[in-house]
Amino acid sequence: MTAVADDCACCAPTQRFGTRKTVLIVAAVSVAALLGVIAFAVFSGDAGVITAFRARLSAPSLAHPFGTDALGRDMLARTLKGLALSFRVGFFAATASTIIALVLALVAASGPRWADAVVAYLVDMTLGLPHLVLLILISFALGGGTNAVIVAVALTHWPRLTRILRAEILQLRGAEFVIISRNFGKSPVYIARHHFAPHLAPQMLVGLVLMFPHAILHEAGLTFLGFGIEPTTPAIGVLLSESLRYLTAGKWWLGLFPGLALLFAVLAFDAIGNGLRTLTDPRGSQS
Repeated sequence: MTAVADDCACCAPTQRFGTRKTVLIVAAVSVAALLGVIAFAVFSGDAGVITAFRARLSAPSLAHPFGTDALGRDMLARTLKGLALSFRVGFFAATASTIIALVLALVAASGPRWADAVVAYLVDMTLGLPHLVLLILISFALGGGTNAVIVAVALTHWPRLTRILRAEILQLRGAEFVIISRNFGKSPVYIARHHFAPHLAPQMLVGLVLMFPHAILHEAGLTFLGFGIEPTTPAIGVLLSESLRYLTAGKWWLGLFPGLALLFAVLAFDAIGNGLRTLTDPRGSQS
């Protein structure tokens, strides 16, 4: 029995290390793939924009791996550029939403009781509203377009992260170094800036990355419904919306490849978030 227990104890760190190593490798590959998409969008020039009517609605081939659309434009280039645009929207929206969550969490946990009550009410109210309807209303009120989508996503994705950060701050308030700083007469702003914010950085970073998939999916959904990015822009939602006209005619590649690209992008960001969570987990770093 003792020998078996010793063997299990010796194997456990190896198994944990193997799992951690696998997660980090998948995250690194995902980062490389996403950077490749961004690099293609930056340096591809007019690829996916130039029309070629002789090649319109061509099935996937060596010349056009994702086929072409109704104007003969290469679907591979349009799909990658659409993903890059989704990344840009997701980055600005997730960053703004993370900042909102941090500010509200600091106000709720460090301010007076009425401030905590107001933040809790805002969180509950936002979570209680139909998410997609709220996104549509905000985007429609701002006139649509890329900036409207960024604002709509940013204003609707902060509540859950606010709750997480608030809980972390409430735990830190009882820490010895915070009590000592408060006894020395340091202001709440100083404590929030020098004590709370550095300890919240890992949660903020992971929350920021994990917000990307939601932002990308909601951007694509808004655009698909006609409340998001302009139809002239190569975006994933635009490509999926345009594909509906031709799917019944057997042009399956117009919807399949953009949809798969969106799925892989979401899974890639999820893998990156898991990798960051593994790196910032003290228990994971010791295994």
